[in-house]
Amino acid sequence: MLKKLIIALFFVVLVHGSSAQEFLCKVQVEARQIAGVDPSVFDALEKTVFEFMNNRSWSGLNLKIEERIECMMLFTIEGAEQGGDKFSGKLNVVLQRPIYGTDYNSVVINLVDKDVQFTYTPYQSMEYADNVFNDNLTQILAYYAYLMLGLDMDTYSRYGGTIFYQKAQTVAQTAQNSNYKGWQLFEGPKNRYQLVENLLNTSYNDLRSMIYEYHRLGLDIMVEDNQNGRKAITKSLGYLKTVYDKRPNIYSLQVMIEAKRQEIISIYGEATPAEKVAMINIMSAIDPPNGNKYEAVNK
Repeated sequence: MLKKLIIALFFVVLVHGSSAQEFLCKVQVEARQIAGVDPSVFDALEKTVFEFMNNRSWSGLNLKIEERIECMMLFTIEGAEQGGDKFSGKLNVVLQRPIYGTDYNSVVINLVDKDVQFTYTPYQSMEYADNVFNDNLTQILAYYAYLMLGLDMDTYSRYGGTIFYQKAQTVAQTAQNSNYKGWQLFEGPKNRYQLVENLLNTSYNDLRSMIYEYHRLGLDIMVEDNQNGRKAITKSLGYLKTVYDKRPNIYSLQVMIEAKRQEIISIYGEATPAEKVAMINIMSAIDPPNGNKYEAVNK
């Protein structure tokens, strides 16, 4: 983790010619709803995606195996053309980040992309290049690879993930004319394009400040200084309220709240009464349907 922090602080993000890999990504393909397709197709898909995510160098970051970014991708296949190679469903993406001095991994995002459509034949070549649209499967995988790199770097250095968000945005822009759902700017407030646009929009920089201070100044500190670590986390939650006041339904804010809700509740279980009140006031305001869950820390 310290090596990744040093890399973030000194902006060593592109080491040309490196063949290092960045991810330890678990991949699972669930297709129990699908009949008429040989199950070996989905086994092959799982292996292909695993190799694409884990064996490719996405950034040039020179990370040891124990320093790689831990994530999970769960594909749930909900539709398939009978005997064909076209599939649709959803993708659950989970990104975790180790906390300094502990065995605990904090969930940074846990989102479900419901607009996943792609064509696939067993062991097809997975070709990807920035600024080129080859197929929707590699486009989706590249998008989330860059998004997760950006989020991971943001947890170690304030705004450290910008270059990777820009790459994710390029992936989304390249897919604009593909006619696949999930990429279009005006499809709705919850799609891939909107998510990365939110993260790059300086109007919502407070969200990225929260990502940094919550993890690096909060969770990483708590193992040695519980009081000041939780104080930093309380301050970081205030950034979420600032973003909420500007735009309550912004997708990136909803993604962050969903990922952090249970962790926040756990952190404040042993907090002082004043800290509990501060957290409850903020989180109940920005996450009204779950206000009673935050208030439960007082029981």
